[in-house]
Amino acid sequence: MIRAVLTGTGSALPRQLVTNADLAERVDTSDEWIVERTGIRQRYLAEPGETTSSLATEAARRALEAAGVDASEIGLIVLATATPDHTFPATATQVQHALGCKGGVAFDVAAVCSGFLYALATADSLLRTGMATKALVIGAETFSRILDWEDRTTCVLFGDGAGAVVLEAQDVAENGPGILASKLHADGEHKELLYVDGGPSTTGTVGKLRMRGREVFRHAVVNLAEVLRETIEEAGITVDQVDWVVPHQANARILDATARKLGLAEEKVVVTVDRHANTSAASVPLALDVAVRDGRVKKGDLVLFEAMGGGFTWGAALARM
Repeated sequence: MIRAVLTGTGSALPRQLVTNADLAERVDTSDEWIVERTGIRQRYLAEPGETTSSLATEAARRALEAAGVDASEIGLIVLATATPDHTFPATATQVQHALGCKGGVAFDVAAVCSGFLYALATADSLLRTGMATKALVIGAETFSRILDWEDRTTCVLFGDGAGAVVLEAQDVAENGPGILASKLHADGEHKELLYVDGGPSTTGTVGKLRMRGREVFRHAVVNLAEVLRETIEEAGITVDQVDWVVPHQANARILDATARKLGLAEEKVVVTVDRHANTSAASVPLALDVAVRDGRVKKGDLVLFEAMGGGFTWGAALARM
């Protein structure tokens, strides 16, 4: 059977590391307050000249190198972001140009923190139908550009960064590698709980992020546990067969609560929120790259991805590496 196989991962972070103590110098907060509520200890923030496309390009180059694939072989780029360089053209086309990929398909996906899962499922479908044979799936954000730095309850939660994977269409055995199942959902009813108060057709401005954290937490735990169960059932496996869970790195308390609700062992969950904070669409591929490069995630492992973002959007995917 034809499956989309993950053959390489890569990530990129801005140059500027900002600790909680650094933030406390400009925001009414403290390291203790942030760590207790979120588990975050530091984040990376883009400096002038560092953009969503530049971070995405760097992450993509590292993923291509890891996969042993030349950029000219890439026929599809799907880039998930809520912070594109421009309203248009798609940031994916800028990455395509920077990498030297010509003539293929390149477009952006907007599903906020679930963006990478939406992009992964989209690329998987296109590869299996023969639209392309090799693809880059990227999550990249410069969320610091849309934060309200006067709102201490939200500005401390986010960071900037990018992560990327190379997907290749391969004919594999039933127990071979590749994406085994994906489930996606959305519910626009809850837009007011997590949104940006601007946009080209409403205010004509970029706007700032607004969030009601307590309500988001409640929905996240329920929605993520349900979509993880759906994905596991779709793949025909049990929870205890999963080797690793690579979740969206929103908040340590959400990660813990979701794992408990599903009965997942804590040691199977890849956690990077303490180092990177919430990097929205970048967080899942960024965390995956960390776990691949430090040797935790290995070939043959069953890896479960999950995320929920503004909208609400949420989803999960299961892959054998």
